Formats: sequence, structure tokens, C-alpha cells
Amino acid sequence: MAGSAPELDQKVNEVSARHDNDDDRARRSKIEEEYPEELRTPPVSLVALFGCSELHSSITNHLHSQQPPINALAFPDFSHLPLLLHPTSSSSLRDPLSSSSSDDSSSSGILKRDWVLKHRTKVPSLLAAFFPSNHIFGDPTQWLQVCSTLDTLKSVIRPKNIKLVVVVVQSSPHDEVISEDRLLALRKRAELDSKYVLFLNHSELPLSLPRIASAFSELALSYYREEARRIKSRIDKRSSTSLDLIVRYCFKVAVYAEFRRDWGEALKFYEDAYHSLHEMIGTSTRLPPIQRLVEIKTIAEQLHFKISTLLLHGGKLTEAVIWFHQHKSSYDKVVGSTEYIFLHWEWMSRQFLVFAELLETSSAIAQSFSSSNQGTAEIPLTEFEFYPAYYYQLAAHYLQNKKSALELLLSVSVAAQEIDGSSESITPSVYVGQFSQLREKGEELTLHFITDEEYIRYAISEAKRFQDSFEIVSCLKKSYESFTNLKSRRMAAFCAFEIAREYFGLSDPSNAKFFFDIAAKLYRQEGWVSLLWEVLGYLRECSRNLGAFKDFVELSLEMVALPVTSRDDFGNLKDKTYGPGGPATVSRRESIHKEVFTLLRRETELIPSTEESGFKLATDSPLHLEIDLVSPLRPVLLASVAFHEQMIKPRALCSITLSLLSHLPLPVEIDHLEVRFNQSTCNFVVRNSQKHLVASPSSSTVQSGSQVENEPSLVLVPNNWLRLTYAIKPEQSGKLECLSILAKLGPRFTICSRAESPAAMEDLLAWKHENRVQSLPTKDPVLAVFGQKATQVEEPEPQVDVSLGASGPALVGENFTMPIVVTSKGHAVYSGELKINLVDVGGGGLFSPREAEPFSLESHHVEICGIDGAEGNDESESETGNIKKIQQSFGLVSVPELKEGESWSCKLEIKWHRAKPVMLFVSLGYLPQGNEANAQKVHIHKSLQIEGKMPLVITNRFMLPYRRDHLLLNRIKPAPDSEDMSSLPLNEKSVLVVSAKNCTEIALKLMCMSIELDDEQGKTSCLIQQGGGCGETSGSANLAPGEEFKKVFTVIPTVRTPKLSLGSVHLKWRRQGGNTEEACVSTKHKLPEVNVDASPLVMSLNCPPYAILGESFTYAITICNQTQLLQEAKFALADAQSFVLSGSHSNTVSVLPKSEHVLSYKLVPLTCGQQQLPKITLTSVRYSAEFQPSTIASSVFVFPSAPQAK
Repeated sequence: MAGSAPELDQKVNEVSARHDNDDDRARRSKIEEEYPEELRTPPVSLVALFGCSELHSSITNHLHSQQPPINALAFPDFSHLPLLLHPTSSSSLRDPLSSSSSDDSSSSGILKRDWVLKHRTKVPSLLAAFFPSNHIFGDPTQWLQVCSTLDTLKSVIRPKNIKLVVVVVQSSPHDEVISEDRLLALRKRAELDSKYVLFLNHSELPLSLPRIASAFSELALSYYREEARRIKSRIDKRSSTSLDLIVRYCFKVAVYAEFRRDWGEALKFYEDAYHSLHEMIGTSTRLPPIQRLVEIKTIAEQLHFKISTLLLHGGKLTEAVIWFHQHKSSYDKVVGSTEYIFLHWEWMSRQFLVFAELLETSSAIAQSFSSSNQGTAEIPLTEFEFYPAYYYQLAAHYLQNKKSALELLLSVSVAAQEIDGSSESITPSVYVGQFSQLREKGEELTLHFITDEEYIRYAISEAKRFQDSFEIVSCLKKSYESFTNLKSRRMAAFCAFEIAREYFGLSDPSNAKFFFDIAAKLYRQEGWVSLLWEVLGYLRECSRNLGAFKDFVELSLEMVALPVTSRDDFGNLKDKTYGPGGPATVSRRESIHKEVFTLLRRETELIPSTEESGFKLATDSPLHLEIDLVSPLRPVLLASVAFHEQMIKPRALCSITLSLLSHLPLPVEIDHLEVRFNQSTCNFVVRNSQKHLVASPSSSTVQSGSQVENEPSLVLVPNNWLRLTYAIKPEQSGKLECLSILAKLGPRFTICSRAESPAAMEDLLAWKHENRVQSLPTKDPVLAVFGQKATQVEEPEPQVDVSLGASGPALVGENFTMPIVVTSKGHAVYSGELKINLVDVGGGGLFSPREAEPFSLESHHVEICGIDGAEGNDESESETGNIKKIQQSFGLVSVPELKEGESWSCKLEIKWHRAKPVMLFVSLGYLPQGNEANAQKVHIHKSLQIEGKMPLVITNRFMLPYRRDHLLLNRIKPAPDSEDMSSLPLNEKSVLVVSAKNCTEIALKLMCMSIELDDEQGKTSCLIQQGGGCGETSGSANLAPGEEFKKVFTVIPTVRTPKLSLGSVHLKWRRQGGNTEEACVSTKHKLPEVNVDASPLVMSLNCPPYAILGESFTYAITICNQTQLLQEAKFALADAQSFVLSGSHSNTVSVLPKSEHVLSYKLVPLTCGQQQLPKITLTSVRYSAEFQPSTIASSVFVFPSAPQAK
């Protein structure tokens, strides 16, 4: 079977690496193999350098660095000029179409094989002549030599239209005196324009090289443009020009356009040459028909290669794919002689393979595709046709056709089998697509015309030299890998199947089996029955050849359990070639069935290796097959199990129905069945009365003394359910599930099938769409729809009681005690365990993520503090110690052995750190009898919801001294982060009132209240005293539900600071009416920070505690300056309707440092009752701040007459 994706890729790579050395053609690129470099790469301009050889290296390197680069032929002096352009001496190598005559021994062609190479490496576009300056402007004799050399150069290059450049080389800028007359004579002699007579200075070489490269590039482009124009003029005379010449001329114009990097014109003329070449099919009779067609196809292949390369390198992927389809359509039917059709299939394969490699190396394939603009109306394209995998696969397909055609030709043609030594002398001719025979005539070698028969013998001998299977495998592997990367599983599986068939044909069963497994895996998943049958047939033979008997049996059984996809011989078989498995007919399935079971039902004899079996099997080699829910052998034996009841009592009989189904073509007799459960005591055996019961030595799980059922016959009839109903008695409570059913067929063959529930049974994918009668696994339709292979065995009724007691809600901070009582009412208790678990009612969890320390007491909102047991406390206490540290919400305590009627209790202590409700779960597990080895525990579950509440709400407020107001600047201009912060004056006594309110429905006893500073620094920063003096009060207070307790403290800050910590309020309390010795609960409340600031001005009001109607009294206002500076203060006193006053209403006074200023007024009250005194507003000039006393401080009660004390 196929493995996982990474293992599969690794295996594919291993298989590929193992066969890389089988054939050189499988390793080399087809483009490199079929096309020379001059066709694979764009042409580069060629120039020739003569003279001054010391400069050639620098000039050549500079020309190579240009874009586009320029190649150079460097000759040291002009004596090598004949080597550059020498006329062709052999008439057999000249172009037959260039003259009116031709040699009878050599046929004419369309394109010369070396024409492009010649223009890239031998025929330069320009010739650069380098002359030292002293040869031109110095000695007249040397000048005459220069003139003679120029005349020779012109005579050589003028027939070829090669351009000329003259370069004058100077050793230094002042080397020679340049004569204008001599320079003009040089230009006339060379017949050059002034810009093509260049000067090069040794000392300024980097500056001269760009000018030389620019002139070379300009003249090279001019040369190729003129050559193209000259040939275009011949193409225009199409009516008087043969198609052969038109193809040649268009090809040359396209090559010249490539020299100029004019890709558009090159593409146009390549296409013109291609279309003109296609018109020659069937019209020319100059060559024998087979060779003529070979020549046309070879040239068409090269033209197509050039066109596709230009389109792909131009980023025109869609156009390239459309062009390939046109190319394929143009030559798909151009077969030639059907007897030698292998030539056509080889050519077609090469087209697809080369185009696949072009796509693979092209960057245009990286673009995204849109299904709306792919192809044209005539040539619609799919997305796959833009990827190399599609073309690799078809290249392999056509190569398979070629291989088959060649094998057929060799089998029917006696002449094709003969090896003719003359074919070894046949070699490619001077022209593309032509072949000639190389013969010796004296000491010379000559090329001679060959007939079609000679060419065919040569083609057959060449085809026989190579093994096409390796190249087919190479193409298919590339296609498989590409389709796998594209997530196209079906095409990847098809390629894997084709690879495997090639390996199978090469007698390599190991690699064949690997790739067959890949295809079979997908066909099983998607239910492709016909394809799966064929693949399994190949896999059977691979297993037979490898001697893998178990695989052979599994594959054979899987095959015969598939539906019939072909008719018998009496009907109509599909017209196709079957693999080694043969057609999927009833007779073939039965034949394989008999073959397999003949091997499996061996008794005592030794079955030798024969041609029929291929195995050597002894009686001591048992075979065991496992069938799970995803096994391909599931149709071989399908096991359905249904319990008749969903809940059963322990030790009570319950009915169970076993249903077996097989899709094997012939009935199968079972020796016995073993039914296995998760509770091994329930396993039982169903015995065939006609067979002896023989236990399976390796897989039997049936215990001695287990239940054995007898059946008169156990025969699986094809496609019919075998239904068996029995009763079993479970011993243990809990889940009872049937795991599997083991069927024994013969002395050494067993099949174990996983049990399935009828309600959850999935259809067999291969049989899902077959036209057959559907039958139910059970006769009871309710069981067939809702039946389950598992049931629940109830636990025995517990006869032990667990009670939970709680005294009202739990309060945060206290150790809440929960009594747990275990009472035996009929069962004794052995090995008892009490599990305690706390769960948040709201589902938020008991853990607080805000706490940093994982084991601190505050890390859990609610936690178990301890468990105190009435008996066995030592052990439980040691356990609860671990609970405190590790599991705050879970506890486990052992329960001592209890006799019937006895009880045991423990106290569970739980502490709340946050107010929240929790659910307490208590589970007791015990053994009612302690002397049974396999006794099952009885469980009792109890739960109780406990509310956790806050006992007290603590608040506080600050009060300043009565009728004494301070100018605090931070109140007037508060800081951004101190808006809610109280402000206290420095070194002044302030009042702090702390209140504690009982928020529960439980009466509490408040033991004491105190304030504790956090650190030593806090103790020196302020003084805190109780209202009645220092220290804690020894008295206590009882707080009824809703009642509030208040306590007064005085605070004197001694340090000026923006944030003064006043510590925390500590309360000690307990529940009222409880045990007086019960430990008090300590509750801490953090006091808010205050802002302490010095007060520059203090205003004090002084008046009698009361006034009498109509009697005057003195109202004094004292302004105290507490700074070292003179303070100016503005005051304004407002009139009051209830008083008549005398004194200044507003003024500005100056208060000396550390002194006071008193404002005195006489007031006469006019109204009785609580009256508001005239309100004064004091403004500090220095601080631009004003303040006034509070309303309560500036009021007085007016009596109608003087009160009389009694």
C-alpha cells in the first residue's frame, strides 16, 4: 500500500535515482539532445579583429560585457585573412539550390545544417583593421603597405557585404603628428565615413573602448539589416520562387532579425517559413516519399522550436500553447507510410517532450491563469495545458505508441529483423532532415543518396539500439511529480499506473508494485472499479513474482470481492486489452477464488512451486488477515453486531445478533467463529458442527471454560447476510462492546474483521452504485437502523449513603467546614476512596490569572484547605498536605473499612478568596466484598452548591478640623492622576472615619478594628491615632445583618508627598453564637493613598456655639500665614438676611510671615433657628487662589431667649 506523502516523495526519488543510469537519454534534456546550441540560444553578433594582437584581449573582454554581447574572432596579423573567408572547394558541400546544376550523388535540400553555426562562428558582420599610427603618418613605405592591405581587405569582404572599420592605434596622445591629408587619403582608400576611422590610445584605453564597441554594434546591426533586406527582395518574388527557397529565405531573414534582437520580425518570418513548409507536403517529389516527409517534419520541428522559444521568452504563454496545438493539428495526420508509423509516433512524442521542457524552463508559466481568457473559440484550453505535466504525459503516450508499433513491425517483418551492416555508414547529410551514406572512394569519403528502404533499415536499427521504456518512465515520472504538486490526484494516479506498467514490462516487480499501489490507493478511495480491477491484476502478478504470499492472497480476495464490470463470454465483452488480471467477469472471479482457496485450504501436504501458484508453502506457515473499517478487504467479510438492549443489568442475560456478509463469488464454509469483547469474560465461540474445533495458536483470545455455541452449518453465501443470535451474561458493569469477529477458514487461515454497528455502518464504496437488492443485517428493522455494537451494563445499586451538611453560606476569608458522613446501610465498605472536586458554577474556573505566584493562597478563588477525618487522621492529613500545594480544587482521601451499619465522617475545610458560588462534587467508590480478585467498585455521587459571600463592606472618609479651612493648592490645580485622591494638610490633624457593614444574613461578632502601616517609612510619614487614644480597642461589637460599625481615627501627616500610603484596616471577626474558641477571621482593607501638601494660608472662624435673638455677638475670622513670605489676602464678606453686621465687607490685608490677622465683626441675629452666617471668601494674591469655609462650618443656631439649664 502507498504510504504517507513525505514517504511517498522519498520513495519516488529513490526509485528515480536508482534508474538514472539506465540510459543516457533519460538523463539528458531532450532539447540539448536534439538541438545544437546555435538553435537553443539567440545568436550573437560576430566581428573579426586583425592586427595589434596585444589589444585583442582587452577589446574582446569589453565586447563580451556589452548588452547584447559581441563575439570576436581575433587574428594577430593580416596574413591570416585567407583563413576567415575561404571558398568551399567540395561540390558536395555547396548549396544545390544556389546554382542551376547539382551533383547527381547528392540530393538538394532546404536548409543547410551548419548555416546558422557558420554565421555565428565563421562569417563576421564586420572586419576591424588595426594599424599603428606610425604606419599611416610615418614612413611612406609603411603607408604603401597599409594601402595594399586595405585593397586586399576590400576585395575579400565586398562580395559578402561585410562592413569595415579602421582603427588607428597611438602609443601616446603626442606619438605622431596627425596629417589631415594622410587621414583623408586613408578614408578614401578604405572607402569609409569619418566616424568609422577610429583612434585608440594605449594610455586612454578605458575611454576608447566604449567608442569602439558603439561603432562595432552600429555596423553589425547595419550588416544584418542589409542582409535581411537583400533576402526579403527575393521573397517578394514569390511567384517565380520555389517553396524550398521561400522556406530557406524566411528562415534566414528570421535569423538575421534575431542577430538584431528584433524578436517580432524573427517570429513573423519563422511563422512564414513554417506555413510555406506545410504547403510542400505532397507537392514535392524530388526525394523519395518517406525521406521527403522526414525532412519536412524535421524542419517543421526546428521552426516550431524557434517560434515556441520566442513566444515563451516574450512572456506569451497562452499564444505559445495555442501555437503548439496548431502545430500538433497540422502534423497529427501526416503519418506517411502506415507500415512504418513508429517514425510518426516518435516524432510526435518528441514534439510534446521538447515543449514540456520549454515550459519547464520558462518563467512565463509562473503567471496566473483565468479560465475566461484561455484559448480561442477554435482551440479551447484547459489549465492543465499550461503546465509541463500535461505534455510529459502525452510524450510518454506517443512513445508508447512508437514502442508498440516497432514491436509489431519487428514481429511481422522478417526484413526488419535483419541487421544490415550498411546502415552503420548512414549519417546525417549536409541538409537538415536528410541522411546520406558515407562511402570510401579511394582515400576520399563521399556522401551518396540512399533509398527509402535503406533509410528504414537505418531508422529501425537506431530504434532498436535504445530501450524506450526508460525514456517513457522518465517522462511519466516528471508528469507524476508535476501533477502531484498541482494537487491533481487522478492524473498523478494515472501516470503512476503507466510507470508501473513500464516497470512491469521491464520485469521489475518491486518498483512496479510501488507505483501500482499509488494508483490503487486513489481508485479505492474514489470507487473506480474497472480501473482498480486492472491495477489489482498487475499487483497480483508482482506479488507472485516477489514471492509475497500474504499480499497475493489479500489482492486476490480484494479482486474477487469487486463487482462484475464486464460480461461473460456469452455476452459482449468490452473491446479493450486487459492486464494480467483478465476481464472482470463472473467466470474470471470464480477462477481466481478457486485458485486462492486451493492454496489456503492446504492440509498436510507440501505444495511445490509451480507455474500456476508460484509459491512454496508449508503447513507450519499460518496466514492471518486483519480487516478494519478502512481496509480494502472489507467486502470480503463484513461483520455487523447489534445488542438488543441498550441498558442491561449485571449478571443478566442479554441477546446479541451477529451478521456476516461476503461479496466473494462462491460460498465459503467457516470452521468456527470467535466473538471478542472489551470484557474478555464475555468472549465466546460459534462452532461449525461439521468441523472440529481447533484453537488458533497465534490469535485466539478465548479462555478455557468460555461459552461455546454450535451451529449445524456456517456457510457464507455470496451477497447474503448470515444472521446468528445468542445470549451472553456480562459480569462487570460499564461499557460492553464487541470488538471483532475472527473467522477460521481451514487449519491455517484466519480472517479477523472489526465489528461494526448497523446504525453507523457505511456502504461499501465499490458496491454502492450496483444494481442489486439491498438487504438488512438484521431481520428486526429497528435494530437494522438503530442497533449498536456496544451496550451499557448498569452498576449494582449502592447500599451506602453519603451525606453532606452545610451551615448556611460560606464567607470570604473564613475556613468553611463541610461535614461529610459515610454510612453503611447494607454493604460493607472495602478499599473505599472519597473523591472531592470543586467546580465553578459559572464556568469561569477557580484559578485567578491575575496572580503571579502559582502556589500562593490567592492564586485560586476557592480552594480546599484540609480534610480532617474522625478516624485515620494521620494518613488523611498527610494527603491533604499535598492537596494544599498541588491541587487546590481536588481532594482524595481513603475511607477505612466499614462493616454493615457502621459510619465514618470527615470534615472538609474550604476557603473562599473571592465571592462566588461553587459546586462541590463528592464521589465514593468502594468494594462491597473485599475477597474477590476481579470485583468491581460501586460508586455513589453527591453534589451540593455552596454560595460564597463577602462578610463585610469596609468604607472610609476624611474630615478636616471644624471651622478651620486650609488653602491647599493641589485642590485648586489638581494633578492629572489625582482627581479622585483626597488631600490632607501637612502637620494638621485630620479625621478618618472607617465603617464596616454586615452584608450577609448571618450575625457577626466584630472583635477589633485597627490600622496598620505597611512599612517603617509609613510609620515616620504620618501619625495615626484612635479617637479615644493610641492602640487597639479591647471592646467588641455585635453586628446584625445590615448593621454598620464606625470607628474614628486621627491622622497627622508629617511628610509632604503627592502619594502617602496610610496602610490597611485590619478587622478580626467571627460568626456570632458559634464556638467561642473558634479562631477569628482576619479581613484586610487597603486604605487609599492621599495627597499631603503644605497650606500657606489657614482661615479659622470663631463665634459662640449659639446666639440669642436680638443680642449681638462677636464673629471673628483669623487669617494665619504659615509661610516665610508676606502674604496679601483679599477678603469679601457677603450679607446675610438673618443677621445685621458691622465691619468691613471687603478689603485687602497684608499678613506678616508666621503671624495672624484677625477680622472682627458684630452680628445681631434677626431670626430664630439654624442660620447661615455671612459667608466670607478669601483670595490669596500670591497664589491667585480663593477658598471659603464649608456651609456646615459657617452656621449657628439662634435661640429666641437664653436657654435655661436644668
